[in-house]
Amino acid sequence: MDDGKGLAGIAGIVGMVIGFLLGSTAGLIVGLLLAPQSGEETREYLRDKGIELKSRAEELSEEGRVRFEEAIEEGKSAAAKKKQDMTEALEAEKEAPKKKASAKKTTA
Repeated sequence: MDDGKGLAGIAGIVGMVIGFLLGSTAGLIVGLLLAPQSGEETREYLRDKGIELKSRAEELSEEGRVRFEEAIEEGKSAAAKKKQDMTEALEAEKEAPKKKASAKKTTA
């Protein structure tokens, strides 16, 4: 289950969202400066783009939340497995002296 993504994957999503928003903002500014539109058309354009950006940001936020929850579950699962492995190893270590003692008794 450990695909090596974890927090690095989350950081990648955050970087992607930030890059998307910065790129969209830069594109919007360049578009406004170069487009010969009336004030009403520009306001309508900005309103539409704002709605699109909000929708996309919500989608990316939800995707990031889902991935974050998956990473948490994977971490919990890995921690539980490691705990089980360590408990079993500790129990084996505790049993080793008892087995040696019983082996000495049967040979004596």
